[in-house]
Amino acid sequence: MDGEKDMKNKMMLLLVKAQDLLSREEGQDLVEYGLLIALIAFGAITGMRGLATSINTAFQGIGTTLAGAV
Repeated sequence: MDGEKDMKNKMMLLLVKAQDLLSREEGQDLVEYGLLIALIAFGAITGMRGLATSINTAFQGIGTTLAGAV
């Protein structure tokens, strides 16, 4: 029985700590910054894929021209 009571006390303490963390505004700021960074990273990856395709096409054209000149 004592172990069960100890477990309930630990769970209650964990719940109180979680509520404290969720009620703090600093945590919300970190989440907002994290979402902003994720959005910027997604945009950069998407833009770089298009750029990589364009660069690849340009190099293939150069390679074709050079192969035809030889």
